[in-house]
Amino acid sequence: MRGEALNYDEHVLAGILTYPIAIFLLAALDIHLGLPIDLTFMAMALGYIFYVIGSDLPDVDHPEALIHRIAKPFVAVAVGISFFKNLGPTLYLTPYAAANLALAWSGAALAAVAGWNLFRFLMPDHRGVVHSTVFAAVYALFAFAVVRFGFDVAVGEALFIASASFLGYCLHLLLDRGSDFLR
Repeated sequence: MRGEALNYDEHVLAGILTYPIAIFLLAALDIHLGLPIDLTFMAMALGYIFYVIGSDLPDVDHPEALIHRIAKPFVAVAVGISFFKNLGPTLYLTPYAAANLALAWSGAALAAVAGWNLFRFLMPDHRGVVHSTVFAAVYALFAFAVVRFGFDVAVGEALFIASASFLGYCLHLLLDRGSDFLR
């Protein structure tokens, strides 16, 4: 580290390597406290994905971070797709279907550019509010909603995935604190 903050590779590799510890902690809590989580293969596989993503996700607030550079176009395209899905069918500006389709996607592209700029405008300073356990909880709730309602996994599996997401995000925060301490 040589007195500098951890980079993308170090955060992600830490996530990859420490997932067994997260499994142990969550399994122990399940066994000893009776948490309503299900440690199925699917839950643990999806939990691994969300855990490792979470191990770098707090750096989404750093404009040079890979996660930021991936998230910004993803958000922009999602805004564009949402525009097209919700408003595209209402844009009948010409008697030609192909022209209307192209115009609707032109509107979606403009909405995507607005989403790109809004993402940039709303993103806080690096190591600001995004580097907090509050956002770890937001990420966990997001993960729960995505897998529970988007992919229709069982509640216990979704709770496991959300817990793994929270722990992965917190791993990043812990590693940042450790690298600050070593400076």
